[in-house]
Amino acid sequence: MWHPALRKGAKPIYEQLIEGLERDVINGALPPGDKLPPQRDLAYRLKIGVGTVTKVYAEARRRGLLTATVGRGSFVAPSGEAKSAEGNRTVDFSRNISPHNAAAARLGDALIALRRRADLAEHLSYPPPAGVTAHRRAGAGWLARSAGIVDVDWKRLLVCEGGQHALALAFSSLCRPGDTVMTEAATFFGVKALAEQLGLHLLGLKMDDQGLLPDALDRAAAGGAKILYTIPTLQNPTGRVMGAKRRGEIAKIARERNLTLVEDDVYAPFAQGDGLPPPIATLVPERTFYTASLSKIIAPGLRCGYLLVPDEDRLERVIRTVRAYSYAPAGFGALIATQWIEDGTADEIATSVRREIVTRAKLTGQILGKAIEGPHVSGAPHVWLPMSELTAERVAGRALREGVSVTPPSAPIVDAREMAGLRLCIGAPADLAALERGLRVVESALSDAPGVSGRGVV
Repeated sequence: MWHPALRKGAKPIYEQLIEGLERDVINGALPPGDKLPPQRDLAYRLKIGVGTVTKVYAEARRRGLLTATVGRGSFVAPSGEAKSAEGNRTVDFSRNISPHNAAAARLGDALIALRRRADLAEHLSYPPPAGVTAHRRAGAGWLARSAGIVDVDWKRLLVCEGGQHALALAFSSLCRPGDTVMTEAATFFGVKALAEQLGLHLLGLKMDDQGLLPDALDRAAAGGAKILYTIPTLQNPTGRVMGAKRRGEIAKIARERNLTLVEDDVYAPFAQGDGLPPPIATLVPERTFYTASLSKIIAPGLRCGYLLVPDEDRLERVIRTVRAYSYAPAGFGALIATQWIEDGTADEIATSVRREIVTRAKLTGQILGKAIEGPHVSGAPHVWLPMSELTAERVAGRALREGVSVTPPSAPIVDAREMAGLRLCIGAPADLAALERGLRVVESALSDAPGVSGRGVV
């Protein structure tokens, strides 16, 4: 019976499993016709979620590695079997990305404009560790327009290779192995991966419909925890938004308990026009590491993000971390981002993306109805479907068998006693037709799931 070896701290479990399965099929360790272990059995033996194994088996069928028969199980496919047409129609709700048609349509003009820049060749050299001055100034301007941080001191701003890089720099400069970082009970999977890599302990705190509860934060801080990671705007995975009063309460506790905050605000541009309060960083700038990114709203391939640090001393600490990890940020993605920010293209793209996401959110609400929590803003790129952990695994598995992938239910959960559900990223499907096809599969999976109330169109 197939029993792959997994290495802790290597690639994500899903990637290890699918690569191992493909390798064993190709080299003959798993000959055609061999039966694979039932998904639940393999998950139990590997001590991982059933949803992860289900996703691996579904991807293996899409690649033509496996065949499956209801009631009999999954078998290694005959050698050379082609991928099915249905497999090629997979709908992906698992990646939190937005349609980048608007960026793609403007990329050619951007590259032509780059050729005319007098400073183009300078970007072949190493930039300063904090980024090129023009890029930092442009980033400060973008934060003022897209997130409401007025009077940003660009000298405290670093250019990063996306939001994940900004978070890695913040936590690496703030924490030592064994430190506790407080988060919402469900949070961004990238921070869970960082915590594992850096040897940090995550403490999930109770939430309500505005996100993090001040009382929960105060109790945890009284117990000695000193670092808080939070996503106040369109919290990932729930899409919840902190109101102005709640942000003030969190800031007050941060001062009283001498906390350091890492505020992840990559989704702020999606909430423009919905009366979004200013970031917590504007209330306690002296103790907040603030991260933002163009990946979500403009294009992930730019790999351009920003980290705003509290003061010069901590700026120097982060710069030392930059030098240790990458020496300097990449220059060309930031150059295109800067050009688009300066000439107004970034605002045009963001407006187009928001319009598309609003359309997708309306369609999602029409099909899934009250199974969705919220929505909390009109243009949320991800939606949350609260349900029990077991039900979430069943719905995810059913959807995967129909060619629709969702975020694995366990991926964002820090404290399973407080949170369970499914996240759907509605910006990832290729177009509205693919979105609707995927939503109909999820709708059908929900209709067969026990314990999911309020289903159906509203």
